[in-house]
Amino acid sequence: MTTLPPLPAKYATNPVLASAGPVIESAHDVHLDLRRIAEVASWMAYEELPFPKYLSGFPLTGSADQILDFTLLTSTLNFAFTDFSTGQRFEVDYAGATWSDSDALFACLRRAMDAGTPVLDGKYLADITEKRLAEILTGSIPIPMLAQRAEILRSVGEVLVDKFDGRFSHVVRAAAPRVYDAAGLGLVTMLTTHFPRFDDVSPYQGHRVRFDKLAQLAVWVAFTSMGGQSGLPLEDLDQLTAFADYIVPVGLEVMGMLKYSEQLTSAIADGTMIERDSSQEVEIRAHTVYAVALLTAAINMIRPTELQVVMAQVDARLWTHFHTTSGRHHLTRTIMY
Repeated sequence: MTTLPPLPAKYATNPVLASAGPVIESAHDVHLDLRRIAEVASWMAYEELPFPKYLSGFPLTGSADQILDFTLLTSTLNFAFTDFSTGQRFEVDYAGATWSDSDALFACLRRAMDAGTPVLDGKYLADITEKRLAEILTGSIPIPMLAQRAEILRSVGEVLVDKFDGRFSHVVRAAAPRVYDAAGLGLVTMLTTHFPRFDDVSPYQGHRVRFDKLAQLAVWVAFTSMGGQSGLPLEDLDQLTAFADYIVPVGLEVMGMLKYSEQLTSAIADGTMIERDSSQEVEIRAHTVYAVALLTAAINMIRPTELQVVMAQVDARLWTHFHTTSGRHHLTRTIMY
């Protein structure tokens, strides 16, 4: 059994990192390289590591609530942009440029809004058909898992209509200004409690491992899109973990901070499907969030007080540098990332 590397005390109550602990201790196919994490921190600490502006290519007119509606809507569909058989990425031409992956999703929905389609309205979402969604999400390839996406939107739309007067912005306004909150009113907790599509939990050797990938990403994208603390105040932004997906573990593994077993390395290289909730998939995701937490802590030990970073900034650094890399990522058919 691996000794669990210590994290800063401020992460002690974080539900994602706490639940990852038993996976780190018992993992078979994925391991942390603590020496390499320290080495990467020794130079990454001197990078800018800015807050990203995910939607800068798609300036939204209208109210702050409309921006919230759009950013949270995109988060419900922000998964699986690579064809599982061919490895081709989903791409879209929009506004004079070609966009891929989640950026392509943003482009499709923005294109629909330009045409007057009420995609932000819960009532419209509750009745959407697979055929209509395929028209909205037309790109270079048929978007993977279309049927699941339509089902997600119908379910989300029903909750929005029943509980939040049809709008995601009302969820944000009803939440406490926190990511997680002891009373259950933190924004991530609100999303995972009211919307089954955001409840991202996996079993591992008798433990429940919580990842909250899309719920956390929704909060992060909303935060950055709204202009940071001035637009969407959050008292505990540092509790957002890495968003456990396909791309960030590629960066961690390529840079030597994660080590994979020979079996897992071969499976990824061969494009073998790794089942959702399998031990290998859970180990990849758990080590991703834990490695980024350790890397962030090591970076902050070097940086001055006024330049401290949060885990989501380090995640962004890894994602932006590796989402178009030639390195292969693991393939798992899932709606959670």
